[in-house]
Amino acid sequence: MADKNILSAFDNIDNLPYSLETEQAVLGSILINPECVSIVLSHIKPDYFYIPRHKAIMEAIVVLDTLGSRIDALTVLDKLNSDESFDMETGKNYLFQLAQIVPSAANVENYCKIVKEKYFLRSLITISRETIEAATDGSSEADKILDSAEQKIYDIRKGKSTGSLQRLSDVISSEVYPTLVNITSENAEEFKGIPMGFSKIDEITSGLHRSDLIIIGARPAMGKTSFALNIARNVAMTGKKVVFFSLEMSNEQLASRVLSTEARVESNKLRSGDISPDEWVRLAQATDRLTKCNLYFDDTASITVPEIKSKIKRARDVECIVIDYLGLMESAKKSDSRVQEITEITRSLKMLAKDMKIPVVCCCQLSRGPEKNGKSSNRPMLTDLRDSGSIEQDADIVMMLYREGYYKNSSQNADEIDMTKADVDVAKNRHGQTERITLHWDAQYTLFSTLEYRDEN
Repeated sequence: MADKNILSAFDNIDNLPYSLETEQAVLGSILINPECVSIVLSHIKPDYFYIPRHKAIMEAIVVLDTLGSRIDALTVLDKLNSDESFDMETGKNYLFQLAQIVPSAANVENYCKIVKEKYFLRSLITISRETIEAATDGSSEADKILDSAEQKIYDIRKGKSTGSLQRLSDVISSEVYPTLVNITSENAEEFKGIPMGFSKIDEITSGLHRSDLIIIGARPAMGKTSFALNIARNVAMTGKKVVFFSLEMSNEQLASRVLSTEARVESNKLRSGDISPDEWVRLAQATDRLTKCNLYFDDTASITVPEIKSKIKRARDVECIVIDYLGLMESAKKSDSRVQEITEITRSLKMLAKDMKIPVVCCCQLSRGPEKNGKSSNRPMLTDLRDSGSIEQDADIVMMLYREGYYKNSSQNADEIDMTKADVDVAKNRHGQTERITLHWDAQYTLFSTLEYRDEN
C-alpha cells in the first residue's frame, strides 16, 4: 500500500470519513485496465474523492477519456503536469504505486460504492455542521434553515455536487452530448419534451421540457383550470407521474371533473345524480381507463413554493407539476407589497423547476386589461399578466387562453362568433417561435381538443 507520508507532502486531510485504500484502488484499477473508466464514471464523480490529489488524478482521467486518448500512468502524469497539479518526480512515484497496489481491477465497482458511501457521509456531516451553525447564530429564520438543509440533502441523494464551478467542455461531454445521443437514439421519445396532448402546441413548444416554467394566462371563466387539467391528464396517461396542486378546488371536485371529461358526461349530472344507464356505462369505462392515469392531487390552500418542493421530494419520481393558480399562492417571504411577493413566488417556481429538473405548469389570472373600455380587442397580451412583470421574465413559455365566445353579448358580430373556438396564443417561447393555435372547446364536458382530433371523431 502507498505510504501515507507521500500524501502528507501535498494534502491537508481533515478528520472526516474516507478510505485511502479504496480511493487508491479505484484509480489503480483504471491505470491497469482503462476499460474500467466507464464503470467508474457510472458510479462516482471526481468530487467524490476526498484526497485532493486523487480528485485531480480522476479529473485528468476524465479529460483523457473524453478526448479519446490512451490512459496509463504516463499520459495521466503528463496531463497533471500540464495542469501544474503535480510535480513530475512525486507524481510519477505515486502514480506507479497506484498501478501496483490495486488488489484486482475486477472489483472496481465495489471500490466505487465504498468511495460513494464515504462521500455521502462526509456531505451529511458538513450539512449538519452548517445547519447547527445557522441555527445557533440566530441570523436566519427556522423555515429558511430547514429549506436549505432539505435542499442540500436532496442534492446529495440526486448525486449533485453543490456550489462547484463546471468548465464548458466538462458540461458538454457530461451533459450535452449524452442528451444529444439520447434524443437521436431508437428510444428518443423517452428523452424529448413531454407531449401536452395538443399536437400543434407540442409542435411549437416541443412539449414540456425539464427545468421549464410554463405559464397559462387567462381571464376568469376562460377555462384555464380545464385546460390545465386536460394537460395534466394527457401527460399522466402517457405513464408520467404528475402532481396537480389546486388552491381553489378540492381533490373531489378535481377528480369529478376529470371523470366527467373522460366519460363525456356533463359534470352537473355527477352532482345531481341524474345519470342515465348509458352514462353509467361510460363512467365505468372511463374509471377503468383512469386507473392507468398516474395523476395525483393536492388541495392544500395558500401553499408556498417550499411546501410544494418538500411534498414533491417526498413523493419521489414526479415528472411534471401543475399549479392552479399563482394568485392564490403565498410567498415564503412576507412583504407589504403583493408585487414583491409574486416576484418571489415566480422566481422560486423557476428555481424549483431548475433544481428538480421537471416542468412546472402554473395558471395565472390576467388583469382586466383585455376588458378595458376603448380597447379594440379583448384578446390578452403579455402586459396583462397580473401583479408583476417577473411572471413574464421568469417564464420559459407563456400561453394565453382566449375564447371570443365569452364576449359574445358585447360583440358587434355576435351572430358570427363560434362558441366552440378557443385560441391559445404562445406569446413567449424561450426555445422557439411564437404562434396562435386554435383549439376546439366543448363547454359541456370542459374539454379542449385539437381541431384535427375533433374532425376525426
